[in-house]
Amino acid sequence: MKMKLDTSPQALAEELLGRPYDELDPEEQRALERVQCSDIELDPDEFDVVKAKFGDRLADGVARVGGSWGFIIVFSLILAAWMLINGPLAKRFGVVWDEYPFIFLNLMLSTIAALQAPIIMMSQNRSAKKDRISNRHDYEVNLRTTVEILRLHRKIDRVFNKLGQMHGSIEEAALTTEAAVEQAIEATPPPAKEPASGAA
Repeated sequence: MKMKLDTSPQALAEELLGRPYDELDPEEQRALERVQCSDIELDPDEFDVVKAKFGDRLADGVARVGGSWGFIIVFSLILAAWMLINGPLAKRFGVVWDEYPFIFLNLMLSTIAALQAPIIMMSQNRSAKKDRISNRHDYEVNLRTTVEILRLHRKIDRVFNKLGQMHGSIEEAALTTEAAVEQAIEATPPPAKEPASGAA
């Protein structure tokens, strides 16, 4: 009985996902093709993630710094110093470049916010792409693991079938041997009685 697992994408779609290959999403079809193929190759979007451009690395750095407590604390201290120097302490230092209501400070904050928001969104898009690739790899690893488990099941089933056949052959051989022994015992003549000795 042939029990080898068919690892074609069409067979794996039916075996693992319970749906015809044509009804699967392109992502699922691609995952099954990669599972079926033993060679590991990177998709174009994976190349983009691996070979990040300078702008992408810069966006990641800005998002990493801008989303930290260190940035919040330092920026708060700078804002507080700016408002103190240009407000209550203006007469003591004698240098005022942005009087109340701090129009120049508002302009700088608006500019920083306008630039920082799209940069952080760029970094989030890259992070989302990385997450999608990571999820796809996890999905492919799960499919590969399931395929290997199915292969092991097929091998174990073959082993049990062989053991069952061997067990049947052993039982048959034992019965045949037992019958042959019984026939040999029946065919063997009983031993002759020895005559009684020494009658006086």
